[in-house]
Amino acid sequence: MRVSGRAVLGRAVSGEWRDVVTGAVLGAGHQAGEAMVPVLIGVVVDRAVARGSLTALLGWLVVLAAVYVGLSFSFRFGARAGERAAEQAGHRLRMDLVRRVLHPAGGAENGRLPGALATLATEDARRVGAVNTGLVFGISALMGLVVAAAVLLRTSLPLGLVVLLGTPAMTALGHLLSKPLEQRSETEQERAADASGVAADLVAGLRVLKGLGAVPAAVERYRRTSRDSLAATLRATRAQALQNGLVLALTGVFIAVIALVGGRLAAEGSISLGQLVSAVGLAMFLLGPLETLTWVNADLAQGRASARRIAEVLSAAPEITTAQPLPPATPVRGGLRLRGVGHGSLRGLDLDIAPGELLGVAVADPADATALIQCLARRQDPGTGAVELDGIPLTALDPAELRSLVLVAEHDADLFAGTLHDNVAAAADPSTDLAPITAAAGADEVAAALAQGYHTPVSERGRSLSGGQRQRMALARALAADREVLVLHDPTTAVDAVTEAAIADGLRTLRHGRTTVLITTSPALLAVADRVVLIEHGRVADTGPHLELIQRQSGYCAAVLA
Repeated sequence: MRVSGRAVLGRAVSGEWRDVVTGAVLGAGHQAGEAMVPVLIGVVVDRAVARGSLTALLGWLVVLAAVYVGLSFSFRFGARAGERAAEQAGHRLRMDLVRRVLHPAGGAENGRLPGALATLATEDARRVGAVNTGLVFGISALMGLVVAAAVLLRTSLPLGLVVLLGTPAMTALGHLLSKPLEQRSETEQERAADASGVAADLVAGLRVLKGLGAVPAAVERYRRTSRDSLAATLRATRAQALQNGLVLALTGVFIAVIALVGGRLAAEGSISLGQLVSAVGLAMFLLGPLETLTWVNADLAQGRASARRIAEVLSAAPEITTAQPLPPATPVRGGLRLRGVGHGSLRGLDLDIAPGELLGVAVADPADATALIQCLARRQDPGTGAVELDGIPLTALDPAELRSLVLVAEHDADLFAGTLHDNVAAAADPSTDLAPITAAAGADEVAAALAQGYHTPVSERGRSLSGGQRQRMALARALAADREVLVLHDPTTAVDAVTEAAIADGLRTLRHGRTTVLITTSPALLAVADRVVLIEHGRVADTGPHLELIQRQSGYCAAVLA
C-alpha cells in the first residue's frame, strides 16, 4: 500500500486530535491573556494613575493578577497536552516503522543500513511527532495576533489595519523562507542516517574486518560518510539561521512601524496616553507570536521532510509474498507420522505430515531440531516412539529401500571431490533435466560466477567454495535426487536475503506434490510452506500459516525473528 508523506503527517495529527485540540484551546487562552496584559496596563494608566485613584489602582491590579494566574495555568497544561501529543505520535510512528521493518515479508531495508533505519525510527519519528507541538503553539500564536488586532482596531482603525494586513504577509513570507530549510533538512536527515548505518555496520563487522585487514578502508569510508553528513548538517543549519535572521529583522521592522503609527496618533490626540502604552506594549507582544510562527514554519518544514522519508519505508514493497496456492497435484505417497521420537523432550511429539505437503517446522530448541533430524535419518533409535512412512515404521524398511524413498539433507552436508556437475548429479536419474533444479537451488548462479561453470573442480568437502556456494550445491544435489520425502535442515543460512527468497519460491514450485519438510527458523522458507508447525519443549505448540503464527504466537516470533 502506497503511503504519502502527507498521509503520515495526517495520521500523526489525527491520532492525537484530543490533545492537540486541548493544547490549542489552552494555548489560545494563554496568548489571549498575554495580549490583554498591555491592554490592562493601559487601562490602569487611564483610569487609576491619571485620575490618582488608589481604589481603582488596587482593583485593576487584582484583575491583572487574575489574568496572570489564568494565563500561567493555561500555558502549563496546554504545553503538557502538546508535548504529550508529540511524544505519543512519535511513539506510534516508531511502532509502525518497527512493525514494517520486522515484517516477515521484508522489503523495508531496500538498500538501507540498520543504522539508517534506526535514525528513521528515532529522529525522523520525533520530528513528525513534533508537528503536533508546532500546531498547538501555532494556533496559540494566531489567537494572540487576533486578540491584539481586535484591540488595536477598537483603539484605532489605522493601527488595527497595519496588524491585520501585515501579519498574513509576515506569515506567508516565513513559509516561503522555510522552503530551502525543508529541502536541506531532508538531505541532512538522509546523510545522518547513512552515517549511522555505516557506523553500525562497521561496529558489527569489526572482527571480520580485522581478520581481512580491511579496517583502514572501512574507517576511511566512515570518515567520508561522516564528512558528507557534517556538510549537510551545516547547510541545513545555515538555512535555518538565515531564515530566522531574515524573519526576525522583518518582524522588528513591522513592530517599529506599529509603534511609529501609534506614536503619531497619540501626538495628534486621536488616542489617550494609556492607549498609546497599550499599543506599544502590544507591538512588543507581537514579537513573541511572530517568532513562534517562524519556529512553527521551520518545525513543519522539518516534519514534512521526515514524513516523506518515513512514508518511503512504510510503502516499501515486500520481498516475500504470501505463498499462493499451486494447482492440485496428482495424489502421491509420502505421508509421515511421528509419535514420541527421541530420548529427550521429543517423547511428547505428535505430528502428522500429509502426502505432498510442504511443511515448515520451527523448533525453539536447536537440540530438539538435531534430535529430530537424527531420528528421521535413522541415526538415533526412536526409543519407545515411532516414525512411520505411509503407515510403515521406518525400522521395518530395508535401508536401501528407505534411501530410495526418504532423503534427509542436513545443515552441514559436505560436497565431495569432483566437479560441480558431478556433485549435483550424484544421486539423480541420468535422464533428469538438471536445469530447473539448479535454478531452484540457486546453483546456476554459482556456476555462472566460476570460470569453468559446472566443470569447475571441487576440492574435498567443498573447501574451494564459499559457505553460500556449498549450501546451494548441496541443496541442488538433494533436489536432484527427487525422493518422495525430502527433509531439509536450515539449507539457506549462508546465503543473502534476496537469494534466500528466490530459493524459497523455487523450492515450493519444484517440490509441488512431493512431501517436503523444512526444519528451519528462516522466515523466507517458512513463508512459502503450506503449513508451519512450532515445536516447543518437544511438543507441537501451534500450527498454521507463517503470517498467522507471526501475528498470534509470541513463542514463534521469538524462534523465527530472534
